[in-house]
Amino acid sequence: MKHARRHRVALIAYDQLRTFEYAIAAELFALPRPSLGIDWYETFVVSPDRGRLAGIGGVEVAPTAPFARIREADTIVVPGWRDVETPPPKMLLDAIRTAARRGARLVSICSGAFVLAHAGVLDGRRATTHWLYADQLKAQFPHVTYEDDVLYIDEGNVITSAGSAAGLDACLHVIRSDFGAKVANAVARRMVVSPHREGGQAQFVDAPVAVSPPRGIGSALDWARKRLNQPMAVAQLAKQASMSPRTFFRRCSEQLGVTPNQWLQRERVARARDLLEGHGLTLDEVSAQCGYESLETFRVAFKRVTGIAPGAYRRTNRSG
Repeated sequence: MKHARRHRVALIAYDQLRTFEYAIAAELFALPRPSLGIDWYETFVVSPDRGRLAGIGGVEVAPTAPFARIREADTIVVPGWRDVETPPPKMLLDAIRTAARRGARLVSICSGAFVLAHAGVLDGRRATTHWLYADQLKAQFPHVTYEDDVLYIDEGNVITSAGSAAGLDACLHVIRSDFGAKVANAVARRMVVSPHREGGQAQFVDAPVAVSPPRGIGSALDWARKRLNQPMAVAQLAKQASMSPRTFFRRCSEQLGVTPNQWLQRERVARARDLLEGHGLTLDEVSAQCGYESLETFRVAFKRVTGIAPGAYRRTNRSG
C-alpha cells in the first residue's frame, strides 16, 4: 500500500505497562527500516497517564508526543492493559471511539482487547484475547463475540490478538496488509520469527513449536523449499530426513505444530504471494512455479490459506 504521507502509528503506553507486548509493537512499527527502501511507518508514543510510566521489569517509558496526537493516527496499537478488572481512563476511551468513527485501524495485543471492549468498538464483532482472560471478557462484555483458539482476528479496521506472542503475528499481518508479503517476510526474517502464521491457528499446542527444527527435519524442509515447483510427497521429505514417513509425520506434528502437507501448502502459498506481488507472471505460471497440478487446484489452496483468491490478492498487493 502506498500513502500520500507516511502511515502514522500511535502506540499507547500506560503506567504498569506490559513490557513484552509494548516491545512487540515498538520493534515492528517504530524501528527504522531504511534497508527496505520504502516509506516506513511514522510511529509515536502517547499516554493517557501523567507522570512516571513504570513497566514490568523496572523499565520506564516516556511518551514521545502529546496525547492529542492520537487524533492524527492511522493505526492505534494497545499493547495489553494493566488490569483487566480496571476500566481505562475516559480520555483514552473517548479517543478510541473517535478514531473508530473516522476509520482508523485499531490493534490490540493480549489484554489490550479490554480497552477496545470498554470503548464499545468490539460490540457486535468477533474478538479474542489471552485464553486466561476469556471468562472475564465474556462476562464483562456480552455483546462481544469471543473466539478462542485463534492467534488474531481481523475485523476490518479492528484487529485483536491473543496471548502475548500472538501480537507478533497480528502486527506482521498489519505489515503484510500495508506493504505486502515480501516486506512482511523480510521483517520476520530480521526478527527470526515465522513469517506467517494464519490467525485461525490455536493459541497453544501440546508440544512447543520449534523455532529451529532439529537437524533431520530442518534439512528436509530446506531441501523442499528449493523445489516448491515440483510435486512432492511425504515419503520424499522423510527420505531427506533419514526417517520413515510415519516418524517424519509425527516429528513434524510435534515440533512444528502442523503436518508435513500443511507445512508444504503454506510454503507454496507464501512463494505464490511473492510471485503475485511483482514478478509479472500469469496465474498459470505462478501456479506451475509453486508446484500445483492445475490452476484450479492453486486457486482453491491459495484461498484456503489466505481467505482471498489469487487474482484479488494480486490486484490488492501488486507492487508498482
